Amino acid sequence: MRAVIQRVAEASVTVDKIIVGQIERGFLVLLGVAEEDTQEDVIWTANKIAGLRIFEDAESKMNLALADVAGSVLLVSQFTLYGDCRKGRRPSFVEAARPEKANSLYQSVEAELRGHGLHVETGTFQAHMDVRLLNDGPVTLILDSRKTA
Repeated sequence: MRAVIQRVAEASVTVDKIIVGQIERGFLVLLGVAEEDTQEDVIWTANKIAGLRIFEDAESKMNLALADVAGSVLLVSQFTLYGDCRKGRRPSFVEAARPEKANSLYQSVEAELRGHGLHVETGTFQAHMDVRLLNDGPVTLILDSRKTA
């Protein structure tokens, strides 16, 4: 499971000109699910997102997590995080999970994040989405549940 996390002042996702998810301070999380991912990857990823201390404290050090700043999560499915561009000019997506599995694990990540007491908004799975954000910092991090050591 891969996640691109952007610390944002605000973010939204629109489908067919209708806002389907919108947050103020928090994380925009683009989430990719691999065919080999399991519930273990879901738990690791959600725990890592919830626990990341990348908001500044009173001393301007990245020391605060989402819960410490009453932050929210905008979770957006992004299968293209598993695009392999090493050969040719068109990416291969053979590592990305099939839609049924990807959606199930995506929803599990959402549930796990809510279980941490976080406010979570989402995009629309398999829809063409327009994502807007005001990156705070900018701060952008990449998580990969297969690279935990």
